[in-house]
Amino acid sequence: MLRRRYQVGSAGWGRSAICAVVGLIYFLPVLWIILTAFKTPRDALTPSILFTPTFDNFSAVFRRAYYQGGEVMDTQFGLFFFNSVFLAGVSVGLALIIGTVAAYGFSRWPLKGNDTYLFIILATRMLPPIIIIIPIFVMFRLTGLAGGYPGIIMLYTAFNLPFTIWIMKSFFDELPREVEDAARTEGSSEWRVFFRICLPQVKAGLAATVTFGLILTWNEFIMALLMTGSQTRTVPVAMGASLGGGFAVQWGLLAAIETLYLIPVVLVTFVLQNQLLRGVTFGTIRQRAAPP
Repeated sequence: MLRRRYQVGSAGWGRSAICAVVGLIYFLPVLWIILTAFKTPRDALTPSILFTPTFDNFSAVFRRAYYQGGEVMDTQFGLFFFNSVFLAGVSVGLALIIGTVAAYGFSRWPLKGNDTYLFIILATRMLPPIIIIIPIFVMFRLTGLAGGYPGIIMLYTAFNLPFTIWIMKSFFDELPREVEDAARTEGSSEWRVFFRICLPQVKAGLAATVTFGLILTWNEFIMALLMTGSQTRTVPVAMGASLGGGFAVQWGLLAAIETLYLIPVVLVTFVLQNQLLRGVTFGTIRQRAAPP
């Protein structure tokens, strides 16, 4: 028995070591960005991990000024960061509300050809954004939506809807319907059944959907580059268009902005990590029904 425990423990330590090595490999680019944020312009061009840390890059971000070609320019980090938070938060929230209601309808009242409708919804996400960017750009220019908040919010919401509907439908399909039928028998309306019985049981799915939708929207670049204006740019677009141009790239300043830009996503993922883990593994282990 002791020998078996020792073997199991050794195998567990081996798997943990492999997972740690793989995790470190994936984390190395992020670690490099964080280290570069604390380097001087001269140290940022060297691969050395031994350097004297400085907070000049972060202070330049919050001073909203940096030197580009001998000129002092405004980073406008506060405006671009607000745009990223506002556009991602509103679009993910709208997609979650609309997609959850639609997923509940597809799950509880399937139509004739229900699978076909779901496939058509998913097919909208099969095309790369670069393929459909031209018709969307022309349509937005003709309707006056280009460069404003409403247009990019509608676009992000439309992109997040298929993912939301498919994920949430799978969660609703896993819920037992006996409690819902009992509530309907007692006179509860469909909205009451939806809000009081179904939604509390799919909190893990809501958390997973919010996290993945936020990550996809937070890091989106192509659509934001072509559909936003000078006052509605997001941080990735601003970094590429303003701070990354020219011959003297401020690598330390870019790394500082990227480090600050990572914080909201890391915080959201950390707060929702328990629900996110349940959401990823939901439905993989089925409970055995109790004997009559």
